[in-house]
Amino acid sequence: LIPISHPEYCRAGEAMRHHRRLENMLSVGKGLIVNSAATRDELMAYAAARDITVPPCAVALLAPAKLPEPYRGRPMERPYFVVLGTIEPRKNHLLLLHLWRQLVAELGDAAPELVVIGQRGWECEQVVDLLDRCAVLQGHVTELPRCDDRELATWLAHAQALLFPSFIDGFGMPLVEALMLGVPVIASDLPVFREIAGDIPCYLDPLDGPGWRRAALEFMSPESVSRQAQIRRMAGYSPPTWLQHFEVVKDLLRKIDADA
Repeated sequence: LIPISHPEYCRAGEAMRHHRRLENMLSVGKGLIVNSAATRDELMAYAAARDITVPPCAVALLAPAKLPEPYRGRPMERPYFVVLGTIEPRKNHLLLLHLWRQLVAELGDAAPELVVIGQRGWECEQVVDLLDRCAVLQGHVTELPRCDDRELATWLAHAQALLFPSFIDGFGMPLVEALMLGVPVIASDLPVFREIAGDIPCYLDPLDGPGWRRAALEFMSPESVSRQAQIRRMAGYSPPTWLQHFEVVKDLLRKIDADA
């Protein structure tokens, strides 16, 4: 429901189109599949505010792709962090780029690298300007608009952490992919991230610049106390599977068939 709840992060006119999509789903749909309990709760609140009855609704978490084995060698020698996803306003790349500008000013060549993996999206002119024209960031920020699955697995596997400072999200596949590879995560404190990752990540407010700075400096060292504690919390982590997803879908279909 992001285009409706947070239209400022989407293309102009998308909120109205999304209202029509939801009205169609709720008026003629026999059942709804949502990607998280957080999405379901948003949907229920939307329907309740409009006195609309919601069809049978099932939460079927999304499963990550099985990534290839990462290359053994590090893709770069210096410590680095990864931010993964389309460059768009709600992903909050701007926070990280301003943070990296500060880190470079303070640490110079000792500053870690920021690796931005994802294509440029919409309404992100400030981020693009920093990536293209900020001299301080040159040599300290690597932008990768495309990489194949093994390259992605390699960049993630050797990172100090995945950074995920989103303002709002409906699921968060990069978080699942990182934990699946045993990579620490520093993420926004969003209900959906806690739903899919529990207490494993380091959670921060997406506007807490000093907090993100402290976390990045702490996680720079592979042996940092916070980083090692998170790695221990990952023990036994299992990502959602497509088998689990479709078991939920089949249960929903049986319910719809029984009620017909």
